[in-house]
Amino acid sequence: MEKLDIKEPDIQEKFIRGSGHGGQKLNKTSSCVYLKHLPTGIEVKCQKERSQSLNRFFARRILVTKIENIILGRNSEEKKRIEKIRRQKRKRSKRSKEKMLKLKKIQAEKKQLRKPVSKP
Repeated sequence: MEKLDIKEPDIQEKFIRGSGHGGQKLNKTSSCVYLKHLPTGIEVKCQKERSQSLNRFFARRILVTKIENIILGRNSEEKKRIEKIRRQKRKRSKRSKEKMLKLKKIQAEKKQLRKPVSKP
């Protein structure tokens, strides 16, 4: 936080009730942490653990990572992962699909030639 010049007074912190599984325990305690960095307007909500203090720590870590990515403008691991998935799901062009099918056909023909010759 010191490296990126993030000061505690710039962070607005709230404790809110979490959501999801947990039942009565979850309804009674406010263990979910909400942070807002006032200069940048970045908001973070963290409910990883049951402990409020651990959630405070994780929320600050997430906030610092987000601010770091914005300030330094570098590709984070998360952005790289999302981009990789997007490329994998992208539809193939007609030409590349034909090329891939052609290569598959050639491979199938090679396998056919490897079969033992049957005697009549």
